[in-house]
Amino acid sequence: MSAPISNVRPEPDTVLVDIVDYVLNHRLESDLALETARNCLIDTLGCGLEALSYPACTKLLGPVVPGTIVPNGAKVPGTSFQLDPVQAAFNIGAMIRWLDFNDTWLAAEWGHPSDNLGGILATADWLSRTAIANGKKPLVMKDVLIGMIKAHEIQGCIALENSFNKVGLDHVLLVKLASTAVVGQMLGLTRDELINAVSQAFVDGHALRTYRHAPNTGSRKSWAAGDATSRAVRLALIAKTGEMGYPSVLTAKTWGFYDVLFKGQPFSFQRPYGSYVMENVLFKISFPAEFHAQTAAEAAMTLHEQLRASGKRAEDIAKITIRTHEAAIRIIDKKGPLNNPADRDHCIQYMIAVPLIFGRLTAADYEDDIARDPRIDVLRAKMQCVEDPRFTKDYHDPDKRSIANALTIEFSDGSKFDEVVVEYPIGHKRRRAEGIPLLVEKFRTNLARRFPAKQQQAILDVSLDQARLEAMPVNEYVDLYVI
Repeated sequence: MSAPISNVRPEPDTVLVDIVDYVLNHRLESDLALETARNCLIDTLGCGLEALSYPACTKLLGPVVPGTIVPNGAKVPGTSFQLDPVQAAFNIGAMIRWLDFNDTWLAAEWGHPSDNLGGILATADWLSRTAIANGKKPLVMKDVLIGMIKAHEIQGCIALENSFNKVGLDHVLLVKLASTAVVGQMLGLTRDELINAVSQAFVDGHALRTYRHAPNTGSRKSWAAGDATSRAVRLALIAKTGEMGYPSVLTAKTWGFYDVLFKGQPFSFQRPYGSYVMENVLFKISFPAEFHAQTAAEAAMTLHEQLRASGKRAEDIAKITIRTHEAAIRIIDKKGPLNNPADRDHCIQYMIAVPLIFGRLTAADYEDDIARDPRIDVLRAKMQCVEDPRFTKDYHDPDKRSIANALTIEFSDGSKFDEVVVEYPIGHKRRRAEGIPLLVEKFRTNLARRFPAKQQQAILDVSLDQARLEAMPVNEYVDLYVI
C-alpha cells in the first residue's frame, strides 16, 4: 500500500516569503534606481502614447462595456477613459507593450519589466482618487517609482537563472507575479494576505509562448503583458477579501508548479532582491525591435551609410553573415513568409534588411505597405546567422550583460565591407550618458504625437525634475496626460 498523503497545511514556500518580505520590508536607498525609474516611467508612457496611433491597439482599449465610467476610477494616459483598476491596467499595459519599444531584461528568461506599470499606475491612480474623495491623502509618484523598482527586481531576479521559455511558458508569467506582489502592497494587504495573493499568481493559468513563434506569431504578444498585469490587480483584490492562498503552490508533489510546469526543478537565484534590475535595465531608444536585434539594427544603420558612401546598393549584396548569440538564434532567426507586424519585429533578418535599404527602422516599417517591398525578402534570403560562443557567454555574464551582433556584407563582385560589431546597444547601462538624452528626445517626440504644445511642456516640466515628480500626487500627474 502507498502511504497516505499528509493533509497538514505546510508553511509557505520560501520563494513566496522572500518576494513578500522584500516588497513589504526592503528599504530603497539607491538614488540611481530612482533616477532610472523616472527615465523608465517617461519612456514607458511615451511608448504607450505612440501606440495610440495604431487602430489595432486602440480597438482593444476602453471599458469592457462601452460607455462605462467609473467614479474615482483610474485614467488611461492619452485617452479620455476612466476605468476600474483591472481594466485600466489592461489598457495601459497593452499600450506600452504594443510596439515592442519599452524596456527589456535579458537573462535565462527575457522580458519587459516596465510591463508592470499597467497595474502599478492604474492601482495607484485609483487609490489616490478614492483617497481624495474620502478626505485622505493620495499616493505620490515616488510610490509609483518605488513600485516600479520592486516589480523590476522581482521579475528580473527570477529571470536571471530560470528559463520559462524552455518549458514553453511565456515571460508574462513574471509580469503577473511581480505586479501582484507590488499592487498587493499598494492595496494594504497584510503579510499573510500578500503571500496568499502571490501564491494565486503562481497557481493561475499561464500563457503559452505560441503567439511569439512561427508559424503562429501574432498580435497577442502585444497585449499579453496588459492581460498579465491586469490579472495581477484582480488577484490582489481577491486576496484583499481574505480569500485563502496555496502555501506550497511551487513545491507540492505532483500538483505544484515545479512538478507540473518546470520539469520538477526548483527555481535558482543568482542574487537577493535589491535594486539591481532597474539600475541595469535596457532601454529601447533607437528602434522598436525585439531586443536581441537592437545591436544588429544599429550595425545595419552603420552599413547603410557605408553603402551610400561607396555607391553600392542593397541589390549588389551577395551574402550577409550575422555573428550573434544563442538567444537571438533561438528567438528571432526566421526564414519564410512574415505574415503581420508582430511576425516582422521578431525576425532579425527583417530588422537588418529595412535599415540597410532605407536607413531607418520605425514602428511603421513593420506594416504591410513597407513589407511589400520585394527588396526586403530578397535581402533576408541572403542572410545567415552564426552563433559566436563568446557573444553567448558575455550575454549571460552579470558584469557585462552584452547583446552583441556583428554583420559582414559580401558583394557579388567579390568585395566585402569590414565586419561591423556592436556589443552594447545604446540603451545599455554602459552607454547611459549617450543614451539618456536620446531617451528624453524620444519622450518629447511621443508627447507631440498626442498633445498640444502647452500640455507637452506641462508634462515635461514635471517629468524631467526628479524631486518635483516624486512629490506630485499620482492623480495630478496622470491628469496631465488626459485628452
